[in-house]
Amino acid sequence: MTETILLVVHSEWREKRIHPLLVDRGCRIEWCCPMDGQPLPENHRDYLGAVVFGGVQSANDAPAVDYMQRELDWIGRYVEDGGRYLGICLGGQLLARALGARVDFHPEGLHEIGYHPIRALPAAGGMFDGLSHVYHWHKEGFELPRCAELLAEGERFPNQAFRYRQAYALQFHPEVTGADARGWLDEVNDYHERPGAQPRELHLEGIERHDGVIGRWVGGFLDHWLGGPKAVDVPTPARRVAAR
Repeated sequence: MTETILLVVHSEWREKRIHPLLVDRGCRIEWCCPMDGQPLPENHRDYLGAVVFGGVQSANDAPAVDYMQRELDWIGRYVEDGGRYLGICLGGQLLARALGARVDFHPEGLHEIGYHPIRALPAAGGMFDGLSHVYHWHKEGFELPRCAELLAEGERFPNQAFRYRQAYALQFHPEVTGADARGWLDEVNDYHERPGAQPRELHLEGIERHDGVIGRWVGGFLDHWLGGPKAVDVPTPARRVAAR
């Protein structure tokens, strides 16, 4: 495999788990940060797939923030054209919005910050085997688009993963390593004041218990994600209008 994967980020941060795993699988990597004015590619069929990561932005910012609206529109076109897509946290919420679903706060104002359990559903077909807890850092969650299959559930935010054709949305952060999680705890001084956030000691315990399992799981998940047909081989249905 010598094809290109587009990695879309929403800040200067560059993750260190998915990127090297894709390189190990023979993929070329191209980065794009729409926030910095970098344009998303017009000819997206040149890419084997696209991974859209998280960020401090909200998917609901799109109507008022030009680069977010352009990204939302691009995701809708890319996915409806059969593109292989992986959306993580904000990237998953953007996919939900592009498919017509709502993204909103927890009804009690709770955040999901730390390691929380996840439950795979039959539609996942073993995709989440061995994965008991995943890492979260978010205060909004996505509804399930009517056209999508729910793959995994959680306790606080029920919808944790869904699939639509070759597109996957994850509400959690498999790309965040234990070192990343420690760094976020040190950088965000007020995170413990956010309703529902796990205390630091539970974070650190979660890193020791779950980070290695998550790291091993990601490789198998990427193999599954990369194993489907290329976008050019998928018939194109009528295009859905992105939510605004």
